[in-house]
Amino acid sequence: MRITPVGLQFRYVGMNNYLDVWLKDMFFLQELLSFSMTTLLRVPVIVVFALIIAMLLNQNVKLKGTFRTIFFLPVIVASGPVINQLVDQGATAIPMVNQDVIISLLSQVFPMFITDVIAGLFSQIIIILWYSGVQILIFLAVLQKIDPSLYEAAKIDGGSSWECFWKITLPTIKPIVLINMVYTLVSLANSGQNPIIDLIYANMFNATRGYGFASAMAWMYAIIIGIMLIIIFLAFRERKTKRAF
Repeated sequence: MRITPVGLQFRYVGMNNYLDVWLKDMFFLQELLSFSMTTLLRVPVIVVFALIIAMLLNQNVKLKGTFRTIFFLPVIVASGPVINQLVDQGATAIPMVNQDVIISLLSQVFPMFITDVIAGLFSQIIIILWYSGVQILIFLAVLQKIDPSLYEAAKIDGGSSWECFWKITLPTIKPIVLINMVYTLVSLANSGQNPIIDLIYANMFNATRGYGFASAMAWMYAIIIGIMLIIIFLAFRERKTKRAF
């Protein structure tokens, strides 16, 4: 008797895969909440760090091109396997920072789940800052376009450097802040360190779940990221002021 292969057999299950993602999978919601909390902290840290470094590099310092290369080099070198090796070897934290002391102090103020998120931020602070290379270049490009005469006029009127930042620099680069925040969120969402990506891959090759369930999970994850992007856009968009006649 000869057995002929019948190939893949498909069975239409309607919306069951999408319902199972939320009702039967115990890991997706947990990883999604963890990702949302860590992203809520990581995105501002990366954008603020990139802005500070870009403002420093925009000054009249020697070897500016070398410093730009140094800050952008991790974007090229730090691929997925390299980052995984650094994380496994514990090379992603600042050695001089005592994390146990930080956790004990934070646990007295915040709930434990928030303390764990902040502690995770300190444990991978070097990797997090490595994601700021592209944002530094974007900020640096727009800072170089600001007319220096604006700062000169402000200083003649007695404005300090702090006031110049809030009155001139920040309003000018506000649209770029939005762009960098969107870019940072998308970069973190597709990072190899994101456990949700690993969870989707695992379900894809799972014998009891397969491609349909993994596809539904990927679509749910994409919708959540889209909602987060809309929230960022609404929070940081440039609002038009009404003129009075």
